[in-house]
Amino acid sequence: VQLQASGGGSAQAGASLRLSCATSSRPWSSYAIAWFRQPPGKDREFVASIGFTEHNKDYAESVAGRFTLSRDIAGNRELLQMDSLRPEDTAVYFCAIKRGSRHSPLMGDYDYWGEGTLVTVSS
Repeated sequence: VQLQASGGGSAQAGASLRLSCATSSRPWSSYAIAWFRQPPGKDREFVASIGFTEHNKDYAESVAGRFTLSRDIAGNRELLQMDSLRPEDTAVYFCAIKRGSRHSPLMGDYDYWGEGTLVTVSS
């Protein structure tokens, strides 16, 4: 399974960006997708996740109310809409997929990871 994260770039504080996580295949009957990010010089951290049932979602406190994760079934991808961006959102963003319907905020639960996409937010 290959994942491709895209949509990163530079933005001013308060602006919006939309990230996309596309997968080459979804070999399991149920799966969950998550986004993580790694700020410069810091550890990778959980951002948001979505279970096999789209209404099952979770967000990190730092992004709740500003970021929205959704599923584009026809496009076989998940979308992370990021609004009201802040300089502290600057990071490399990674998407990951796991077998099973339950989503998780834990990196170790995910089976495949994509290359990251860089988001830079300036004040």
